[in-house]
Amino acid sequence: MDIQLQQVKPEEIEKESFRIIEAELGPTGHTPTEFAVVRRVIHATGDFSFSENLRFHPQAIGAALQAIRAGKNVLTDVTMAANGISQGLLAKWGGRVLCGVSDPAVAAEAKRLGLTRSEVAIRQLANEKIGIVAIGNAPTALLEVMRLIDQGLFSPDLVIGVPVGFVNAAESKAMLAGKRYPFITALGRKGGSPVAAATVNALLRLIEGQ
Repeated sequence: MDIQLQQVKPEEIEKESFRIIEAELGPTGHTPTEFAVVRRVIHATGDFSFSENLRFHPQAIGAALQAIRAGKNVLTDVTMAANGISQGLLAKWGGRVLCGVSDPAVAAEAKRLGLTRSEVAIRQLANEKIGIVAIGNAPTALLEVMRLIDQGLFSPDLVIGVPVGFVNAAESKAMLAGKRYPFITALGRKGGSPVAAATVNALLRLIEGQ
C-alpha cells in the first residue's frame, strides 16, 4: 500500500485541520460563532456527526463570553475535562478551572450519601463564582446542575452538558435542551470530556479573536 502523507509545518497543523473540516463539512445552519465551537469539537474528536448533534441556546455564546470577561470560573465534572481546558487563556481574564472530584472529602461525602463524586463536587463548588459549567462524563453531575438551577440554588451563565454514555446520558442532555437558560449540548449518546474541553476552548479562542 502506497500511503501519501501531507507535508505540513507543525505550527500549521491546526489551521490545515480546520481547512479540511470546513471543506468536508460544507455549509451548515450554524452561526459563525456556533460553527467555531462545532469545528473545534470535530477537530478534537474526528467525528463530523457533532455538526448535527450539537445544540445551542440562542444566548449561549454571548453569555459565555460575558462570563469569561467577568473573570468567572469554569466548573467541570471530571479531571480529564479540567486538564483539557486552556487554563492559561482563562487565567488572562481572572478565571480558574475548578474540579473537586478527586477531593478526599468529596469522596467521603459521596459514599455517605450514596451519590457519585461528580454529583457531590458540583454541589460543593456551586458557589465559587461559576460562570461556565462543563459536564463531559457524568450524567449525574448534569442532573445535579439542573436540579440546583431549578431550585434557585445555582446560577451559572452557561451550562455545557455533553456527558457520554448509555445510562441517562442522552436523557439528561435532552432535558438540558429543553431549558430556557443558556446551554450547549450534544444530543444522543455521544459526548465526553474532550467535547466539553473543546467547547470551552473554542469559547476562549473566540474571545481572543483567534
